[in-house]
Amino acid sequence: MTARSVSIFGATGSIGTSTLDLIEREPDRFRVKALSAQRDVAGLADAARRTRAELAVIGDPALYAPLKEALAGSGTEVAAGEGALIEAAALGTDWTMAAIVGIAGLKPTMAALEAGGTIALANKESLVSAGALMTGAAKAHGATLLPVDSEHNAVFQCFDHAAPGSIRKITLTASGGPFRGWSVEAMRAATPAQAVKHPNWSMGAKISVDSATLMNKGLELIEAFHLFPLPAEGFDAIIHPQSVVHALVDYVDGSVLAQLGTPDMRTPIAHSLAWPARMATPCRPLDLAAVGRLDFLAPDPERFPALALARDVLAAGGARAAILNAANEVAVAAFLEGRIGFLDIALIVRKALDRYDPPAPASLDDVFAIDAEARSTARAAMEIITA
Repeated sequence: MTARSVSIFGATGSIGTSTLDLIEREPDRFRVKALSAQRDVAGLADAARRTRAELAVIGDPALYAPLKEALAGSGTEVAAGEGALIEAAALGTDWTMAAIVGIAGLKPTMAALEAGGTIALANKESLVSAGALMTGAAKAHGATLLPVDSEHNAVFQCFDHAAPGSIRKITLTASGGPFRGWSVEAMRAATPAQAVKHPNWSMGAKISVDSATLMNKGLELIEAFHLFPLPAEGFDAIIHPQSVVHALVDYVDGSVLAQLGTPDMRTPIAHSLAWPARMATPCRPLDLAAVGRLDFLAPDPERFPALALARDVLAAGGARAAILNAANEVAVAAFLEGRIGFLDIALIVRKALDRYDPPAPASLDDVFAIDAEARSTARAAMEIITA
């Protein structure tokens, strides 16, 4: 069997390290072509040496020399900067993990799509901001776009791709985050340390805060709209505290198919890494008797207004999703730095959406222009709130 060439963009984050864990368990099955990180020189160098990666790219150009030194004698080529990331993504790898967090992952992901091959998408912000452009690029260049988010991967496994007209609704599940049972007053005083303590999943700080606000689920509804051919009203979300059922696909005959599994990102990563085959993982097998019960409840729009904002954005279309994503990134960063309160995140996003409404983007340049203006608008709103 010929080894599948793989590249991992965002190799030192939670998704990247989980992907590396799977690859290193079957080293003869994969050949690592390129790895990237933004600033983690030690982590990137260690991963490149372990996997004998052909190329290691550090996003921050100032860290080229330390990475070069760390990989001296390893045989791994070293590069740095955004241009190098884009060039690495355009190499034409069989399988590419797109796991750079935020809008920063858009250009490399587009370069990988334009090179063809299979792109495992773990960067929801790119698809939220430039969904039509990305799916158009995948179609034009014969690329396969596989979702890695546990919910979208679950839908992918349950969705009848040959008969999308037979599907009535897609429902994504949400754990409800660490503040699921908190009052509004308690949430008002929530700290960043509390917000990043997800009850079920091990994730990075930004996505953990998004999970706490339920913005993550809102972004995922928009992402699902671009991945699966249903109208905007065909997507829904439900709270499921156990995080065992990851998504449900509702068919017109009344059948509902669901994908279940323990909350471990290595399961959806492995599905996309081996697709269309399957591969073994070290994930704990699901024991429903031990779980005992599966609970579901509707999200509370009063305590979690971010989800309602995302629903409105999905229904409106145009540039609204790019504004939502940019303003949310600004607000979450400010919250993690202690400059605003937890409930201010959704408030800032709402104000940015109210104050800025450009036409839909027709190019990547448009997306980045909208993103920049939305960030500026969000910062201006934040100054008023914190004054």
